[in-house]
Amino acid sequence: MLPHLDELLGTARVVSLPLVTRFRGIDSREALLLRGPEGWSEFSPFVEYDDAEAATWLWAALEFGWSPTPPTVRERIPVNATVPAVTPDAVASVLARFPGCRTAKVKVAGPGDTLADDVARVRAVRAALGPAGRVRVDANGLWNLDEAEHAIHALAEFDLEYVEQPCMSIDELAEIRRRTHYLGVPIAADESVRRSDDPLAVARAGAADILVLKAQPQGGIRAALSVSAQTGLPVVVSSALDTSVGIAMGAYLAAALPELEFDCGLGTASLLAADVTSEPLRPAGGSIPVRRVEPDAALLDRYAASPQRRDWWLERLARVYEVVAD
Repeated sequence: MLPHLDELLGTARVVSLPLVTRFRGIDSREALLLRGPEGWSEFSPFVEYDDAEAATWLWAALEFGWSPTPPTVRERIPVNATVPAVTPDAVASVLARFPGCRTAKVKVAGPGDTLADDVARVRAVRAALGPAGRVRVDANGLWNLDEAEHAIHALAEFDLEYVEQPCMSIDELAEIRRRTHYLGVPIAADESVRRSDDPLAVARAGAADILVLKAQPQGGIRAALSVSAQTGLPVVVSSALDTSVGIAMGAYLAAALPELEFDCGLGTASLLAADVTSEPLRPAGGSIPVRRVEPDAALLDRYAASPQRRDWWLERLARVYEVVAD
């Protein structure tokens, strides 16, 4: 049974959190928090997503706030550092925000950046982590096939753990995986799973070696666990630049997976200049704990979104609730 919309609106808090570094084209992250009988939850689809796509995010928020979490098999989750599209001289300061992390995910293919910029950034990360560190790159599907092939060749010297979403379509992923197979660089799928009507299509097409799963976009912890079980592919659990409340949802997903081969992208609270709790889920010793997060009332007030943005989110919640109810 869905909670009544009035119940959701009665606990909803909308925040706008500043970022340390511009990321994904934004300088602040907006999110709507809800309090259910199981604890606080988060509904924070990116503002450009339509109501139909946002509905899966609301399913996830309702499941996390109104249903017990599945059984877990680990108490801490190893996480990676996330390096935005910064200049090489800024890499060290970014990595310093992720103490103990042995793995770094580096954003590439950003607007205005050249392949030479990407190579320089990845080289700086590899130098900072040393030969024992793990380096993965994420293109967010922004390369075409030929660009992806050229880039993977150029970046392969840095001993990549994998390349995440080099191209956008499943057919392109399958083709780039075929073209670069001899280099031994695995292909991971993110957008082709979380933004697809059929999240299993990537696996059926043989288009990826690894799946990147995010609890909110996937429709909740149980939906993501189902995708993992049905594909049988290794999984990296990641965040969607959530507050610590949303990251907790991802941590419970990672903790419930039978196997967790890769460090997870759940250290992104370190990209926030502020959070909703005085005890954010930031990495310590390269990992984060699996626990619920209780927001601080003072921080909810301090970082409350403007009245206009609050109204925008509440109206969005009401619209998406109708999609879910239908």
